[in-house]
Amino acid sequence: MTSRPLTILFWPESAYGPTNQCVGIGKVLLERGHRVVFAAEASWRGKLEPLGFEEELVDLAAPPEGDVGEDDAGAFWKEFIRETSPEFRKPTIEQLATFVQPTFQALIDGAMYCEPRLREIIEKVKPDVVVEDNVVCFPALVTADAPYVRIVSCNPLEAKGSSVAPTFSGYPQADPSGWKQFRSEFESTHRDMWSSFNDFVVKSGASALPDLEFIHTSKVANLYVYPTEADYVGDRPLDSTWTRMDSSVRSTDDLYEIPPEVANRPEGSALVYLSLGSLGSADVDLMKRIISVLGKTQHRYIVSMGPAHDEYTLAENMVGSEFLPQTRIIPQVDLVISHGGNNTVTEALHFGKPMVLLPLFWDQYDNAQRMHELGFGKRLATYAFTDEEMMGALSSLLDDQGLRVRMAAIGEEIRARNGTELGADVIERVARDYANNH
Repeated sequence: MTSRPLTILFWPESAYGPTNQCVGIGKVLLERGHRVVFAAEASWRGKLEPLGFEEELVDLAAPPEGDVGEDDAGAFWKEFIRETSPEFRKPTIEQLATFVQPTFQALIDGAMYCEPRLREIIEKVKPDVVVEDNVVCFPALVTADAPYVRIVSCNPLEAKGSSVAPTFSGYPQADPSGWKQFRSEFESTHRDMWSSFNDFVVKSGASALPDLEFIHTSKVANLYVYPTEADYVGDRPLDSTWTRMDSSVRSTDDLYEIPPEVANRPEGSALVYLSLGSLGSADVDLMKRIISVLGKTQHRYIVSMGPAHDEYTLAENMVGSEFLPQTRIIPQVDLVISHGGNNTVTEALHFGKPMVLLPLFWDQYDNAQRMHELGFGKRLATYAFTDEEMMGALSSLLDDQGLRVRMAAIGEEIRARNGTELGADVIERVARDYANNH
């Protein structure tokens, strides 16, 4: 049996959530003595090497003239979200045509463009295992001379089932009345695009995609990130290739000391972390609206301001900056206000914090609904909430001592399950099994 160091190639989607999730697992593998390589979209240049990883950069479209700036990680999607943010005000069933389908098309265009480059990287790196955290197929990955592991770091409704709400809908699990219509609309808006992409996948040497799915499930190992306490497996069982990582919290964030401006606060006030993610926080008008409402409360806030940080001003009861070490801040606060991105939701649960959720797009609606229906948080209408609704949500969550005790206990249990170690174990096992049999 081989015990040599392995070469692991990660290919995350070019957004902070999937990349940070892979960083968490990758750091564990690095500490075990393995070689960890990130195939990363070009705007991540210089962001991963300081963490000990190798970088192999990939363009998802023809590169712009001039060099990509050092602070432009994820720029490919930041600009895309800026241009399409008006769609976030629509009901989720209408977003299927105006946001979800164009987003899939953009991802598909990127997959087709970078296929030759990914094949070059695989030939150069010669990985023992290929790990993808994305939502579309990249044929180079599934046809490589190495086993393929898929990670789902979005809400696990991406693994569909007739007894769970449709992906991207944000519909209640207890009320299936709208499920059929939503699924029908998904098919009508996505069928032609899927057929065309499937032709490309097959012509590139990969097996046909499952019907209306844009990515293959691995035959050997699939990982997904969601805590046991919030999972859907009772309604949608998964086969033995699937392994749940209850959380995937990276250990690479810098330490964070709470600034005295918010650490020293009036009796009875709470410390709250606000983050709409690197993409959601680019909606300047929305950030201004939230800050205006929260600025009227007695509480203190730490704000992840994101790429548009220089376009708005924080209230007097707030501190913040463009980038913050989220995993160091959440343990120190009383509550999290989030867009419902899977990374932030699972990190809040990992540290046992209740949430106010303001979903914007993709699986954020599913996460927001799941936290709301399980009592772990309050889902609000992102663009239509009233001052009273926001203040009521804060009060009901912060004043519920029973909930806070329950959340703290859940967090302790999730942390004890060591999600990043479990994910690393699966990837390592798959690679060694393949090496021993070839």
